Amino acid sequence: MKLILSADDATLGHTGDVVEVTAGYARNCLIPRGLALPYSKDAIRRIEKHRVAAEQVRIAQLSDMQALADKLASIELSFTEKVSSAGHLYGAVTAKRISEALGEQGVDISESNVRLGEPIRAVGEFEVPIHVHSDLNAAVKVWVVGQEVVEPEVEETPELDEDSEPSEA
Repeated sequence: MKLILSADDATLGHTGDVVEVTAGYARNCLIPRGLALPYSKDAIRRIEKHRVAAEQVRIAQLSDMQALADKLASIELSFTEKVSSAGHLYGAVTAKRISEALGEQGVDISESNVRLGEPIRAVGEFEVPIHVHSDLNAAVKVWVVGQEVVEPEVEETPELDEDSEPSEA
């Protein structure tokens, strides 16, 4: 079914775009929610005003997001983690910890926007991608510094033979 979007949709497109979707999706989801109108010349005229206003909002929002991406590119985060003598991290730097650290820096980024495939489990320098906008991504430099933990030495106890009894002194 051919529709004209009356609101921006992340998967379908922007206001005023003509899209082709299944009839069930159009009837049950898009049209009742006011996200689209059936394709017609009248609908094109009605949507034109909304399309221009939505385009201006999108441009303003993109410039704000570009400023946020520039700010993110200049941020460097440092995490100090406990490390064994063999160099293995006891913990991990997760997307949640990166999001919280960015919040402490004054940048409010959701944990879901931190595109960290797996938690960082090694010491070193990492570029972590941040999803800022549908058309815009940024990267934050993350340093993971190791703090060696001194493991207590284990005293060895003398082994007893099965046949011998412990001596009492």
